[in-house]
Amino acid sequence: MGLRKAAAYSHKHVVPYTRISKQKNKAYVKAVPPAKIVKFSMGNLKNYEAGKYPYVLTMVTTEPVQIRQNAFEACRQFVNKKFDEELAGQYYFRIIPFAHHIQRENKMLTGAGADRTQKGMQLSFGRTIAKAAILRKNAPIMSVAVATPRATSSARKVLKQIKSKLPCTTKILYEEVKH
Repeated sequence: MGLRKAAAYSHKHVVPYTRISKQKNKAYVKAVPPAKIVKFSMGNLKNYEAGKYPYVLTMVTTEPVQIRQNAFEACRQFVNKKFDEELAGQYYFRIIPFAHHIQRENKMLTGAGADRTQKGMQLSFGRTIAKAAILRKNAPIMSVAVATPRATSSARKVLKQIKSKLPCTTKILYEEVKH
């Protein structure tokens, strides 16, 4: 069985479940799912720090939401591939939030005879299945810095293409940074 739909978790008000400790007896979370996001920043960091990328596009959420780390990774792979094709290393791309919240699922059996083989809602705390980032309204999701206004328009097109991979409505903010 695969992952549940993002709608099962995306818009729920949730208390963050993050207590991890190296000492097992002090940790609330006993089993932590592994991190799926490989890199948080891609592109040319040296030129970005030197101020050679004055045009910055930032994608922000327009509602409070939970975003799973596999959605971040899917967006990261797509955006990085497109930017390498179109901008050829003349960009700096960064994913801003880190997935701290650990999501749980109470797996239920369905079908004939399932009522006699499981506990149902009794002790239904659930097992850990994934990590997610809990974001407030207008929280930044990812940002792209580029060198030219022409590159800004192509970066905006790529960011619009990944909106379907995220479980929330987003908007793209444009900023010109003076160094």
